[in-house]
Amino acid sequence: MTTNEKSARALPVQDARIYPRGGLDVLSRAEVARLRDASAGGMHELLRRCALAVLTSGSASDDPRAARDLYPDFDIQVAQQDRGVRIDLVNAPAMAFVDGEIIRGVAELLFAVVRDLAYMAIEMGPAYAAELESSEGITNAVFGLLRNARILNPGDPNLVVCWGGHSISRDEYLYTKQVGYELGLRGLDICTGCGPGAMKGPMKGATIAHAKQRRTVTRYIGLTEPGIIAAESPNPIVNHLVIMPDIEKRLEAFVRIGHGIIVFAGGVGTAEEILYLLGILLREENKDLPFPLILTGPTVAAPYFEQIDRFIRLTLGDAAAERYEIVIGDPVAVAKKMANGIKRVREHRLAQKDSFFFNWSIEIPWEYQQPFVPTHEAMAALDLHHGRAPHALAADLRRAFSGIVAGNVKEDGMRRIEQFGPFQIHGDPDMMQALDALLRAFVEQRRMKISGEYQPCYQVLA
Repeated sequence: MTTNEKSARALPVQDARIYPRGGLDVLSRAEVARLRDASAGGMHELLRRCALAVLTSGSASDDPRAARDLYPDFDIQVAQQDRGVRIDLVNAPAMAFVDGEIIRGVAELLFAVVRDLAYMAIEMGPAYAAELESSEGITNAVFGLLRNARILNPGDPNLVVCWGGHSISRDEYLYTKQVGYELGLRGLDICTGCGPGAMKGPMKGATIAHAKQRRTVTRYIGLTEPGIIAAESPNPIVNHLVIMPDIEKRLEAFVRIGHGIIVFAGGVGTAEEILYLLGILLREENKDLPFPLILTGPTVAAPYFEQIDRFIRLTLGDAAAERYEIVIGDPVAVAKKMANGIKRVREHRLAQKDSFFFNWSIEIPWEYQQPFVPTHEAMAALDLHHGRAPHALAADLRRAFSGIVAGNVKEDGMRRIEQFGPFQIHGDPDMMQALDALLRAFVEQRRMKISGEYQPCYQVLA
């Protein structure tokens, strides 16, 4: 084991050479070259950043630059071998190793990083840009990446997506574990954003329940994207990691593979996810589509959900609130309702001859699939006014929250805030007042950051 002398913290590091198994033993030379050559589309730095995130799995920091600052000399190289692929790690965090050997689960997550970035570099690169210029093309790209990651399970519907914040109270975290436990007892698998807090708790609870039920084939799927993974390193329970190209494709992946969604207490990112899903479900094409959506938390979180509910009713109307149910302090009821909801999903898929493993029937419009780049100009131009169709207003509200997420935890967004100051968000006075109140509540409840004083990256203006 060596020591990184250049690091101010002098954290222990280690060099390693590992050989992936499975799909990575068939990478093409072009894919390997793209990953190892920093000049080929800039993939090497992206690979380095994502690899460092999984090697520091379990980190409590939500600053995407923290791990990079702690391990400035870390590097990763991918080499082509006659028998497959070799990954060389230089000055890697020692926390990823036990007695000189990389932890098996960490190695699997590392292989997933290489796999997904290789796929993106080739199958979603410039040569295929034209295929991403239609709604159908984007959905096909999402399907292709998920299939390449081998998580599309042809079995009966049983995958529950759990959304919620990475910065939540102890009581809220324990509640997510209890809900996960009840879901696991009913044979349901878990998919989250892969990080800590409400993304870890349901997986942890389900792990115990699955063990009690003697389920040996279990799925704890973590869906992330390059701008988020460094701020929300995968939790150690994730056994299927998938890196989507951007937040919009990540959100579509949640909706396409999940059979129901549970929302726990969270912050701006959770609000973004809720608005994304409601905007889709409010479209005429999806009004009859069964899709169980439950908002839940312990008794102490009741005010949080009351505020979210008020905001949704004010902006999107009571019809939006009819698409979800709020359950407070009752994990058993949540699990029963979700299990029953998934049974209805199964019946509907059978009737519509839709697949169990990928929801082709749900209509996701182009405006929900287009990547939103949160520049100051784009944020100021959002149309947050009454009188618009609810699904159209939801799309712009989602973008507003997405921009705040970027300003909070994504490197590009943080750099824009440092250079040009806070984003400015405009809209109708009552809507802006409700938005400002919601965001202030997130700050006061420390839902924006795990540690440190929060500096707002936004200004709400009527």
